[in-house]
Amino acid sequence: MSISHAPPDSHGPDISGISEFADPNSSDPNSSDPKSSEAASTDHALPELEPIVPASTRRTRVPRWLRRTSGPILLLALWQVLSSTGVLTADVLASPGTIARVAGDLVSDGSLTNAMGVSLQRVAVGLLFGTVVGTGLALVSGLFRIGEDLVDASVQMLRTVPFVGLIPLFIIWFGIGEAPKVAIITLGVSFPLYLNVYAGIRGVDSQLIEAGESLGLSRWGLVRHVVLPGALPGAMTGLRYSLGIAWLALVFAEQINADAGIGFLMVQARDFLRTDVIVVCLIVYAFLGLLADFIVRSLERLLLQWRPTFTGR
Repeated sequence: MSISHAPPDSHGPDISGISEFADPNSSDPNSSDPKSSEAASTDHALPELEPIVPASTRRTRVPRWLRRTSGPILLLALWQVLSSTGVLTADVLASPGTIARVAGDLVSDGSLTNAMGVSLQRVAVGLLFGTVVGTGLALVSGLFRIGEDLVDASVQMLRTVPFVGLIPLFIIWFGIGEAPKVAIITLGVSFPLYLNVYAGIRGVDSQLIEAGESLGLSRWGLVRHVVLPGALPGAMTGLRYSLGIAWLALVFAEQINADAGIGFLMVQARDFLRTDVIVVCLIVYAFLGLLADFIVRSLERLLLQWRPTFTGR
């Protein structure tokens, strides 16, 4: 093998002598090599890829409203079967049919609707006062260290006291009118809101605070644009929990020196051993609480649209 050198006046080396170093696998595009044609046909014959479908979408989807109502319907059917077979007697627990008839009678004579109106008014006033008190104390304690030193210890001590045990003291202080009933609801509502709003404020990421300060936000701007939005999920959770406490406090408040309301109907039914009326009142409590929770959850979805969360599969 000899490699010839180009003359000095040439513009490039003569590479005609090194053709044997060419790639042996390379072939002329016009040549009909059977191996290359077989590879090309193999490339075109690759199987198509199928997209991966999550298991949750492959299952047969049942309407959610049907799944949510199946449990209560089954429980109601079991209750009716036990009442029809005599396992549950009327003096222990009335049948669903009897309860439905009694509820219709209470609605027709207006006693149940009037009691619901009085109870709703008490819960609304107590919830309003409790929201103002609990949220205000949480803001003072959560935003300021001196506020935490002055407020948090006192609130934590009062929180451990059963609010039901304060009913006799409230009767002595406020009499036997509406004031002690509203006061006991206010007290029961304040503590869950305080704890959740305070935890939401103190749970805000400190890096977000530093980022807001670096952008030139004032103290009020940090509270408005960073702290309060970050504490809003905890506040909504506290509000849902406070609604449950409000109905629980109402049950105790209306059974002591009450002359109207759902609890008053329950006390009268207890004196006459009317289990059907008692169950009707309990069902009304449950539906009112469920309705209030639905309103708060709808408000939560509206106010927290900026925060995508896991909703289950």
